[in-house]
Amino acid sequence: MESASTFIDEKIKQLGDWRGKTLAKVRDIIHQADPEIVEEQKWAKATSPGVPVWSHGGIVCTGETYKNVVKLTFANGAALKDPSGLFNSSLDGNVRRAIDIHEGETIDEPALKDLIRAAVALNLKGKSKPKRAASKRAG
Repeated sequence: MESASTFIDEKIKQLGDWRGKTLAKVRDIIHQADPEIVEEQKWAKATSPGVPVWSHGGIVCTGETYKNVVKLTFANGAALKDPSGLFNSSLDGNVRRAIDIHEGETIDEPALKDLIRAAVALNLKGKSKPKRAASKRAG
């Protein structure tokens, strides 16, 4: 089984067009926003090689590619503040929110980094129940 990073590398290479370049750019922004993010490959089955997923304390977002769009779906996007208005898809769901990036569109890197960091913070907030009093202190 190939690593998730290798899977994403291959996906970018196989796309070979603006979608591959966009997925590579988004991937780079995600890693800049959170150097501890983990790349995963989820939902692979006989009819699909799976989906690139970035996680830290839980799923942050997925990176799906379609004919006319690269879609970043944030697992808990509905709970995130989006002052820059990046979310432009899946807006009526109760949990997820997505960003559809079309060919030729510019990515607002600072706003996307803020969303990534907010998603990670939300994931970690749910996991940060200290076991002992000393673990509350930031070091």
